[in-house]
Amino acid sequence: MPAQGSPRETVAKALDALGTGAYLADAQGCVVGVNPCAERLLGRSAAELLGGDAHDLLHRNVNGEPVARAQCRVREAILAGRTAHGREWMERGDGTLLPVIWLATPCDLGQRPPTTLVLFYPAGRGQDPAPRSPADGQLSELERLALLAETTTLLTSTLDIEEALHRLIALLVPRLGDWAVIDLISEREEVRRWAVAHAEDGHVRLREDLQGPMPPVPQESGMPLSRALRGVASTLAGPETYQGPPDSGLAVEQRRLFEATGMHSAAVVPIRSLREVLGAVTLGRADQPGKYTATELALLEDIARRAGLALENARLYQRQRVVAETMQRHLLPQLPRTSGLAMTTRYLPAPDASEVGGDWYDAFPLADDVTALAVGDVVGHDLDAAAGMAQLRNILRAYAWSQQKPPSEIVRELDRATARIAEVTMATVVFARMTVDDAGRSTLTWTNAGHPPPLLITREGLAEYLTDGHGVLLGVLPEQERPDATRRLPPGATLLLYTDGLIESPGHPLDEGLERLRRHAASLAHRPLESFTDQLLARARPPDNDDDVALLAVRVPAASS
Repeated sequence: MPAQGSPRETVAKALDALGTGAYLADAQGCVVGVNPCAERLLGRSAAELLGGDAHDLLHRNVNGEPVARAQCRVREAILAGRTAHGREWMERGDGTLLPVIWLATPCDLGQRPPTTLVLFYPAGRGQDPAPRSPADGQLSELERLALLAETTTLLTSTLDIEEALHRLIALLVPRLGDWAVIDLISEREEVRRWAVAHAEDGHVRLREDLQGPMPPVPQESGMPLSRALRGVASTLAGPETYQGPPDSGLAVEQRRLFEATGMHSAAVVPIRSLREVLGAVTLGRADQPGKYTATELALLEDIARRAGLALENARLYQRQRVVAETMQRHLLPQLPRTSGLAMTTRYLPAPDASEVGGDWYDAFPLADDVTALAVGDVVGHDLDAAAGMAQLRNILRAYAWSQQKPPSEIVRELDRATARIAEVTMATVVFARMTVDDAGRSTLTWTNAGHPPPLLITREGLAEYLTDGHGVLLGVLPEQERPDATRRLPPGATLLLYTDGLIESPGHPLDEGLERLRRHAASLAHRPLESFTDQLLARARPPDNDDDVALLAVRVPAASS
């Protein structure tokens, strides 16, 4: 690996052994070292990369445009000398974009100024060149250590189970074998052959005809896969292992696997977490010569151990996410049936959050034939935020129903309750009363406690933010008077109440998000309400959004002819 600044030879060899792209950057973000895999992935030679600014050369947004320096997370990690990871687009030598998952971490080479190691791995499955395999089928000690380090980095940098398993397969074939088979045990203790992968023509391809449900794990069987799925032991195997009378349906499936793949040697190891057996991985050679050795079996055990910990974390994350989303959705209300008004709502959880949040919406009829509308956000992304959200929503409903007062007075009472009886530190909310008179004319009266302003869109595509009636957020000055604002709504207009996840984006000013939302909403004004809402979310929500989004859209009656 050519490198400026003479990094230690062992580090250079370790990087060369990595099957994932890697480059070293100095304190200014210039490339001082690059490995062969990075050259292949980027379609650029080391000579093209060394000495160049990595940000200017590589980092792009999803549209292929250069990323502003102040908004580039990779460059930020390099300059700050800290560990970070994420998704990025890199520009290849031919101008095409390569979506990657990256990890940057300080690298101590005993030199000053310090350097940063950036590892990157193609995010799109099936696009990445398969890692090279050693010419003699054996890995050196240095390559083994590099492979284990790479395994840890790649498997722990995702909380998506499928992504982690695809990365595991890419680590194994063709570097350690022609075939990789992953069997997983579900939470109901059912076995499924999740993947049968084969290295072919520089790509990893799946044999879907060999995948699917598997027979149960026999408790007394001494066959390799049965032992691995029970977590008993790792075993070397070959086609001869399954030539005798089968002792279970699992043995029948393994015989079928050896016959279909042509494997002449295999290593079968359990995938364990700290508490249970999650499955097994079978690594096989068909085209590659030589049988697996005890040393290679021990290496595969090390890899499977790391995979087990990563899969356990991913399972816990996804389990928590499902519970969290279910809880969040049950906390959000059903819309009322109101004469004249059309309403729809959307709630989208944060893409990378495993916890419930404090975003909420509400709409309910009041005793005086008025429709109450609300949207709010409790600070935080955890169960406390969700509990606080439920408290505020219920308190607001109770006050609004029992006290026929302007929105400002209702929210002032809510603010006092926030300070005294609700377990909420800070929150924002827009609360409004909408009336439709006998002539079909709609009037909105509202107050805003530190929340993004409602957006009003006319049928003709004129869109404006309702910035009146704005006051401080809840939990700051509970005794302060709050303003009200009133607006007659044009026939057929759409009112949009939303949370900040729809407009905020890291590294971008809030005004930019507000303007993006306004323009998209105006362009969709002619759409039916459901289509309007779906398209608005798809177009206006920032691609790097890391927050929940709650949205309430209301369309007032059109003028009677």
